[in-house]
This record gives sequence, C-alpha cells and structure tokens, in this order.
Amino acid sequence: MNPLAEELNQIIANANPHLMEMLSDVGKKLFFPKGILSQSAEAKEKAHKSNATIGIAKEDGHTMHFKTVMEAICELRPSESITYAPSFGIPALRKVWRSAQLEKNPTLKDKQISLPVVTSGITHGVSTLSDLWVDPGDVIILPDMMWGNYNMIFSVKKGATIVQYPIFNEAGGYNLEALEATIKAQAQKHAKIMVVLNFPHNPTGYSISKTEGARLAEILKSTAAGGTNVIAVTDDSYFGLFYEEETLKESVFSLLCDLHPRLLAVKLDGATKENFVWGLRVGFVTYGIRIDADPAALYDALERKTAGCIRGTISNASHLGQSVVLKSMQSERYPAEKRAKFETLKARAERVKKVLADPKYDEAWDVYPFNSGYFMCIRLKTVDAEALRKHILDKYGVGLIATGGKNLRVAFSCLDEPEIPELFDIVLKGVKELEGTA
Repeated sequence: MNPLAEELNQIIANANPHLMEMLSDVGKKLFFPKGILSQSAEAKEKAHKSNATIGIAKEDGHTMHFKTVMEAICELRPSESITYAPSFGIPALRKVWRSAQLEKNPTLKDKQISLPVVTSGITHGVSTLSDLWVDPGDVIILPDMMWGNYNMIFSVKKGATIVQYPIFNEAGGYNLEALEATIKAQAQKHAKIMVVLNFPHNPTGYSISKTEGARLAEILKSTAAGGTNVIAVTDDSYFGLFYEEETLKESVFSLLCDLHPRLLAVKLDGATKENFVWGLRVGFVTYGIRIDADPAALYDALERKTAGCIRGTISNASHLGQSVVLKSMQSERYPAEKRAKFETLKARAERVKKVLADPKYDEAWDVYPFNSGYFMCIRLKTVDAEALRKHILDKYGVGLIATGGKNLRVAFSCLDEPEIPELFDIVLKGVKELEGTA
C-alpha cells in the first residue's frame, strides 16, 4: 500500500477506528498523490517569474484560447448548456469529432471504427476504460516515464499490475526492443494484456517516427496472432502537436484498429488539450477491431456498454462543455485558430531546442528526446531534481516539475518565447549553487 494512503488511514483510525472498518478495500488504498498537482499548487503560490509546471498553454500571461470558444459560451441557449446531455454525448458533437478524426488520420478513411462516446475529459476516459476492460491482477504495460495518474487508476483503484520498460534506447529513439521483450514476456504468462501508448508523450514530449509506428504495429499484431488478447490503448491527449517532419502525424490507433480479431484498439482523445479547453472536460472513447462481418452491431454494443459505465458514474459529461466545443468546431474560423496556436507552440519547442544546444548546459544535464506536445524533460547529472525544484522556486520564483530522482519536466506550453533562455539559465544557476560551484 502506498505510504500516503497508510498515513491517511492512520489519521482516520486515530480519529475514529470504526471508519476504517467501513472503508472499502479500494477506499483504504486511495490517496491524493504528491506529484504534479501538488507541485503545481506550490508553484502557483511561489512562481512569480515563470511557471512551467501544469499542462496548459498560455500567451502573454493569459490562458491560451480560441475566440470561437469564448464567443460560444455567451451565445448558448439554456437547452444547449444547462440541461442534461445524453450519456453517450451530444449526437452532433460525436459526429463532428468522428469527422475530425478521419480528417486528422487519413489512414482511417476506409476502416470501420465506432462512433466516439463522450467522456468528462481524457482522465475520465482512462477511468471508464479501466472499468470496462481491467480486472484485478491484469497486466498494464507502460514506459518507465509515465503520467502518474495511470498508477492511481489502473493499480490503486483496479488492482492491476503495471509492468514498465525503458522508454528510450541508447540512440535516442523509442525503445521498441524493450517494449517487444516486455510484451513477449507478459504474453507468455497472461491470456490478456493491455499496452498503453501515449503520443505526444507526457512527460517527455516525444512522439514516434513513421518507421517506429510501423514496427510497433507489427509487434502488437504478432502478439495477437500468437493467441494473446491485446488491448492497445492510444492516449492521444496532445494529438496534432507534432513539430518535426519524420514524426508520425497520425494516431497509432489508425495503424492498429483493423489488424487482428484479438487486437482491440481504443483511442482516447479530446478537446481538452487539442482545442485548449482544459476545464471544459470533453474527451472521447473510440473503438476499432478487425471483424469480418458488419461491425455496426458490435460497435453499438461497445458504445452502449461505455455509455452505461458513464451513466453509472457521472451520468453524463457537461452539456455546456460539449456545446461550446461543438459550436467552436463548426465555425469557419476554427481551422485558422487551430493552426495559429500550433505555430505558436511549435515556435516555442524550436526555441527550447536552440537554447539547449548551447554546450554550457552539457555538464549539468542531458536532454531527453522531444518533438511534440506541451513538455520536454532534462535529466540532471549532479543534483537531485526535487532539491533543485524547491531551490529555484523559493529563490527565483521559477516553477518546474520533478519526476523521479533526476528528471525535471518543463511545460514550454506555458512559456512565451522570451522567457525560455532565462528559465534555463536560472536552472543552470540553481544546479551550480547546489553543487557549491556557483
């Protein structure tokens, strides 16, 4: 059991031991992690200079947004905003999002996939997925650097076992050899495995290349053909923010959704990050699997089960949030707005790369590969990440996220371009101060 859960349990037991007798097994295991959210909260209070902690985007100190989104909030009728929405989601939004999926992923053009079901953000999508497809003891395969909430949802709440592999190989590419070895080892022990694929990746900001994508598809197809049931989950939270030419510009879901009857592809995506509407909590779950017969009945059944799960947890995602997203996506200005924000974030990523190419940083850290999304990470060579995080936050008002003993995550999505060089210079200064070499 996590030490934080044990600490909370002890507080409850000391106050009233009868409550411990009442808590469910899951209730006893639950805790609020001291991870990104707690570090972000601390940065919000102290980071007066630069706050590169949380996964949102900013411009000129204000929250990045589409004008069509803000206009839609004021224009909606009560029937479009404050009434209940269907547990499946607003039908028009489901169709618009599916059309957008096909446009963004041309490989899906002639493939049969389900109609997306609306969730309350992608976190809720992961939780819904877990309720539908994960039993205690099931194996979830993830890289060693991962979003911390996977542990809470899959392991703490569902009792699944997370098995990890090193995300990068020595050449700085995705470690497909380690992933394949991990999959093979688990497939020999279990009739069902789940593989979670997150691109652009949180926290590193890496997306696989076209060649890596093709090889990944081969590995999963081969595993399914060998008799193992494979659930391949693509967490596409930051989809579309791909900044380099060789990067795979489509979701891995497109490559997997019709490969084998034992390979279920599940796409989790949403407007939250793609359309810069984090707090509106609008995500989607979409299914794809090879089936020789007409897949309509199968997908209808999966959509109904998914909507039933949503009905049994939150009832339905926010009608207001869904309507705002729908109105924005239906606007003729929407494509131009999206392109403009993409260019802004791409310019920031390129500036980060240019700044970090300076050899003055070489003795302090290595840079993990990154080519997409909101984030990038550095691996410190001489000092502890948490100690450095606290030091530069307290002394310089700069907020970053420590992930593991040596890693710092930088959300360049929060930084205007002029902030970027000074931020890394402050980090370097902090390293030297902790080393005693400043």
